[in-house]
Amino acid sequence: MTPSVYRVRASSWGSLFDCAFRWEGEHLLSIRKPSGMRAHLGTSVHAATAAFDAARLPGAEPIEVDAAAGVFVDALRKPEREVDFSGDELSLSQAERIGLALVGIYCTELAPRFEFVAVEAELEPLDIDCGGGIVVRLTGTMDRARVARTDGGTVIPDIKTGSRVIVDGVAQVRGRAPQLGTYQLMYEATTGELTSGAQVIALQTSSRPAGAASRVIDARRVMVGTGEAPGLIQHAAAMFRTGLFPPNTQSVLCSERYCARWNSCPYHE
Repeated sequence: MTPSVYRVRASSWGSLFDCAFRWEGEHLLSIRKPSGMRAHLGTSVHAATAAFDAARLPGAEPIEVDAAAGVFVDALRKPEREVDFSGDELSLSQAERIGLALVGIYCTELAPRFEFVAVEAELEPLDIDCGGGIVVRLTGTMDRARVARTDGGTVIPDIKTGSRVIVDGVAQVRGRAPQLGTYQLMYEATTGELTSGAQVIALQTSSRPAGAASRVIDARRVMVGTGEAPGLIQHAAAMFRTGLFPPNTQSVLCSERYCARWNSCPYHE
C-alpha cells in the first residue's frame, strides 16, 4: 500500500493544534487569505535582519545598519505577496517607523551576541513513517531562523515579531517549540550534526519597539515526545489517519479577519 504523505511546514504546527479545521483549509485545500499589516511588518523585518546576518557570515562583506534598513523599507513598500492594508489598525507609516526602530535594535544590540554560521539555510524535507500508512513530511527553509555556534554547541535561533513577544523585558517562548523543534530535527537530518537547543529572538512591534533573546530551550522534545508522552508528530499522525480535523471555535484566530475558511465553517456562531 502506498503511504499517504502529509506535508507540514515548520511554521504551521501551532496552527494545526490551534484549529485543525482552519489548518486543513489553508494547507491541504489551499484556501488562503491575504496577510495583514502586522504580519507583513514582521515579514519585512525578517528580510532586513536576514540580509544583515547573511553579510556577517564567514567570507561575506558586512553591510551597515542603513543598508539593512533599506532592505526593510523595500520589502515593506513592495510586498511580494498580497497584503490587506485596509484590515489593520496599523498604518503603513506607523509600520515603517516601528520596523526601522526594530532593525536598528536588532543590528546594534542583538545580532552581535550571536555567531551565525547559516542564514536562510536550505533543509531537506524529513519523512517520518508513523505507521498505518501515514508519513509526516517535515518541511521548511529556515527562512526566519539562523544557525549559531555557542559555548554549548549549535543552537537554532528564530526571530519572532509581534506586539506581545516580550513581557517584562523577557522574550516569550511559549508555543514556539513546535516550529523550533522541527527546525532542529530537519537541520540534524540534513547536516548530520546534533543541535543543543533553540531560542527566540523577540522583536516587539508595539508602539514601544524593543528586542530580547530568550534562554535556550529543548524544543525537539516536544516533537518527538518522551518515554512517558507521545510527541506532536504522533498526535498529528493520528489526526491524519482518521481524516478528522477538529475545529476550535475558542481560538483567538476564530474570526473572518484571520480564517480563510470562515464563510464555509459550520462550527462558529
